[in-house]
Amino acid sequence: MQNSEALALSFTLLAAAGELTRRINDGVVARGFDVRPVHGFAFARLAPDGATATELAVHLGVTKQAAGQLVDELARKGYVERRAHPGDARARLVVLTERGRACTRAAEEAAAEAVRAWSEVLGDGELRALARQLARIAPNGALRPAW
Repeated sequence: MQNSEALALSFTLLAAAGELTRRINDGVVARGFDVRPVHGFAFARLAPDGATATELAVHLGVTKQAAGQLVDELARKGYVERRAHPGDARARLVVLTERGRACTRAAEEAAAEAVRAWSEVLGDGELRALARQLARIAPNGALRPAW
């Protein structure tokens, strides 16, 4: 593959990822949630069992201070709460509230709508093939923003 082709493919994938992020966030906001895309990346880390602000900072690739500010904002909006950490008396566990879990369900619905739109363009078979191919090259691990 020529450099120019590789660059074009890179731009196409980045544009698709950006558009998907925008469509999911727009769908969540349309469902009544006051969030930004970074909140969704934080929710992805908090959703299973919660995390400390330090763990969230590592996940998001930001400073502990930035993660703390994000947690403060999400707590003010009612999406998360801080609890005593069951395994570390010095730490606080940040967990999703019912409102935070409802927001993640809204994101799932918005993602499904965005992918359905791709299916209308590509057809179900090609979309499944695309998903398989992307799964082969996508890195495993945390879903985090590309700052």
